[in-house]
Amino acid sequence: MHSDRAVTEARLKRVLEERIRPAVYAESVPLETGIWNAPGEPVPVAEGLAAPRGPIEVGAAWGPPWGTSWFTVRGTVPEAWAGRTVEAVLDLGFDENMPGFQCEGLVYRPDGSPVKGLNPRNQWVRVGAPVAGGEEVVLHIEAASNPVVLDYHPFVPTRLGDPATAGSEPQYRLARMDLAVFDLAVWELVQDLEVLGELMAELSPDTPRRWEILRAVERALDAVDLQDVAGTAARAREHLAEVLASPAHASAHRISAVGHAHIDSAWLWPLRETVRKVARTTANMTALLEEEPDFVYAMSQAQQFAWLKEHRPEVYARVKKAVAEGRFLPVGGMWVESDTNMPGSEALARQFVHGKRFFLEEFGIETEEVWLPDTFGYSAALPQLVKQAGAKWFLTQKISWSQTNTFPHHTFWWEGLDGTRVFTHFPPIDTYNAQLSGKEVAHAVRNFREKGSAGRSLAPTGWGDGGGGTTREMVARAKRLADLEGSATVVFERPSAFFEKAREEYGHAPVWMGELYLELHRATLTSQARTKQGNRRAEHLLREAELWAATAAVRTGFRYPYEELDRLWKTVLLHQFHDILPGSSIAWVHREAERTYARVAEELEGIVAQALTALAGDGDAELVFNAAPHRRAGVPAGGAAPVRPGPDDTPVHSAPREGGGFVLDNGLLRVGIDGHGLVVSVYDLAADRETVAPGEAANLLQLHPDFPNMWDAWDVDHFYRNTVTDLRDVRELAWVDGSVRVVRVFGSSRVEQRLTLPAGERRLEIDTEVDWHETEKFLKAAFPLGLRSDRIAAETQFGHLHRPTHTNTSWDAAKFEACQHRFVQVEEPGWGTALVNDATYGYDVTRTAHTTTVRLSLLRAPRFPDPHTDQGTHRFRYALVPGATVGDAVREGYRINLPERRVPGAAAVVPLVSVADDAVVVTAVKLADDGSGDVVVRLYESRGGRARTRLTAGFPLSGAVFCDLLERPTGPAAPEGGDCPLVLGPFEIVTLRLSRTTE
Repeated sequence: MHSDRAVTEARLKRVLEERIRPAVYAESVPLETGIWNAPGEPVPVAEGLAAPRGPIEVGAAWGPPWGTSWFTVRGTVPEAWAGRTVEAVLDLGFDENMPGFQCEGLVYRPDGSPVKGLNPRNQWVRVGAPVAGGEEVVLHIEAASNPVVLDYHPFVPTRLGDPATAGSEPQYRLARMDLAVFDLAVWELVQDLEVLGELMAELSPDTPRRWEILRAVERALDAVDLQDVAGTAARAREHLAEVLASPAHASAHRISAVGHAHIDSAWLWPLRETVRKVARTTANMTALLEEEPDFVYAMSQAQQFAWLKEHRPEVYARVKKAVAEGRFLPVGGMWVESDTNMPGSEALARQFVHGKRFFLEEFGIETEEVWLPDTFGYSAALPQLVKQAGAKWFLTQKISWSQTNTFPHHTFWWEGLDGTRVFTHFPPIDTYNAQLSGKEVAHAVRNFREKGSAGRSLAPTGWGDGGGGTTREMVARAKRLADLEGSATVVFERPSAFFEKAREEYGHAPVWMGELYLELHRATLTSQARTKQGNRRAEHLLREAELWAATAAVRTGFRYPYEELDRLWKTVLLHQFHDILPGSSIAWVHREAERTYARVAEELEGIVAQALTALAGDGDAELVFNAAPHRRAGVPAGGAAPVRPGPDDTPVHSAPREGGGFVLDNGLLRVGIDGHGLVVSVYDLAADRETVAPGEAANLLQLHPDFPNMWDAWDVDHFYRNTVTDLRDVRELAWVDGSVRVVRVFGSSRVEQRLTLPAGERRLEIDTEVDWHETEKFLKAAFPLGLRSDRIAAETQFGHLHRPTHTNTSWDAAKFEACQHRFVQVEEPGWGTALVNDATYGYDVTRTAHTTTVRLSLLRAPRFPDPHTDQGTHRFRYALVPGATVGDAVREGYRINLPERRVPGAAAVVPLVSVADDAVVVTAVKLADDGSGDVVVRLYESRGGRARTRLTAGFPLSGAVFCDLLERPTGPAAPEGGDCPLVLGPFEIVTLRLSRTTE
């Protein structure tokens, strides 16, 4: 037989596009349309509904960037349509290829109750099924004219990301405002042909099944009268019934689809617009749940539920009802889908505390799966936090974006820093916005790496980012794919059901140990420095506020600010969302974040000041308060002591250096600074050891061109290293107020540094202020160390991990930019050096035979999506600590982030708690969230070994229990008097709840 396959397939494509799909709405009448443009920011619904409308015609332009327009459509259902299904088709000017990235709308009834969202792939509103004829139709649309920031030619710098520069040019043209007859038979024919056509395209031409489908499609197309599609659709479907009824093979891969709409809490739109995106999408999904009994929908991010509750209570009521019915599924257990590289230890723990507690209090649901499909890599601390939060499953998708290496598993056990394992799934469909197309389903089958050992995977299904979620077309596809020969089977199913089945099927899954490093988006560790500095400062201020407020509450009866701290924590957690903290959002988001962090800092400083005043009491003695977890200068961790003369009162010796520059000496270190202001020697006098590699200079600022192949704010590509400019020219070099002052000018920018060698301390402090006005440049600070090591230690949450300094494998080479928290430490047996910082996250490390160079990533200047990223003044503080062990690095990292506070007062303040072993670090001291007055302490083993210690309470102790992260008891702690003996494994986290004796 001659092959006519290509002809039939081309015929199917054209007939579907030009004849059958248009026949779904073959009959229509226009709606009368009015418009009101809200001035400025969005207005309350009642105001928008009541505002006067002016006329607007289809084809007219509307919507300035970030504007809100209220449309009202009116019409009458023709009497001739009686008994038929009628829908309003409302096209605001959508581009169907950009769901979630352009205009959107939320439809209201005249009484103000929401109906559903309008999106590029979801433009209809059901009027009646069937109608009687003659019904008056009135609908209101709150339409957001969000501009297209990420266009067909992506990453082009745009001024649309800031309302101050976006202009007022209308962004859209009204395309269609009609009442139309919805022909269900034609719509079902479209779904049949789409599913079969897509499946057919994925089957080999050598298989009989492909030809069976082809012939059935051919017969169906023959049966369609192109001048009477509606009248012949049912007959055409009859020719497809047999191939649609042919069951899947027993060995077919099983896909658990779950309705989903990944909504970035901010990205190419501001936070306020996300509130509305969530409302539109959840209105859509609750409506779809009512229409489709087998459909289930999952939504993560407690913050988004909280926004609904606050701003759209009528939509939230529908959500709560659907949750109670077990159809609308809260998942994830975190406040937002957070970045997990950069949040500090307590912040990452509190993501679970506040997220899980919200779901428990609002719905009575203990979420068991951690849902992070889009985060840019996953910290090795997560498995232990997942378990201690009461969850047991983990889902990710983003690892499929890695540039270099293909991750070897889709279902596996993920082992964290401390040895905790969590059952993890990485959907082989390689998207968290699945449409269940034939191509996607076939890719999931081919891609699945556990073939032969396991046979099921999960598919998050729906348009995200305001695209409207799952559509009725996706549900229709799932019905046809539930048991279809040649395809994987697809069924909508709860994530928990999938995980239970996958765990039972594949409990012997392989183990992946350590972080899940994303080989992409590495520059998110540096972009938008002010956002990152605001986060770091807020995290440490929250620690101080809790510590001193709890201490003052126990010691003096000070009012513990439960509500204020709860609100401030949630604000900080929100801004750790994976497109805010990583610096990958539009200018609006980051300028707003900068203002928010300033307000948070001001309020927290107020709480700290009030608590310290209460603790210090009346008196003239100067007290030093130490919020760090280690004793320093005679002041206990978490306590205060009067100022005493100490080594800091002894001046550091400074002398001119031969050839220019200075030599600083404090009896512990001797530092040489050359005539260019570069550090050419840091000599450890006790160890008789030079820190700086021979012939090299440390604190060398280096400038690279920075123009990645794509994803400007997100990416740095390895070739950036090919070109480097060392900033050696010095404008000013002087000894000023006990420090060496260095000024450099380059390009359009200026750097001023203060290099200080404190008395009695083994560290060189570097305070750097940069007035940055470069474009597409990357600024680094290099420290070539005279150490030979094949690995470094970089701090992460509740511990540190080792990364290679070499590039032996492609996996090693791919980690050319990585994340640290407060320190990077390099060591040879017996001697090491640490580089600690107060606000940077990105770093890189390279090596030669006898030199290991660590570089801090300071600033970038990408132009998309914020064309003015990081322009202006920035301040960084970092320090080089020769002779440092990991324990020293931990201590010095806390020191630089938690400076001492000096307050006039009367007497020393005894810490609320203390531990006997410096390897055990206290990360939080607070009062229990339930208002009981119990003291909650969280601590961890920080050096990667085992620790046996005692926690001593500085107050009468009536009892102690071990807790999970949510402060729920997990077992007795068996205190011995005022002490609790503790045994911790490597990097183990322990939370204790201490009950106070009541008088």
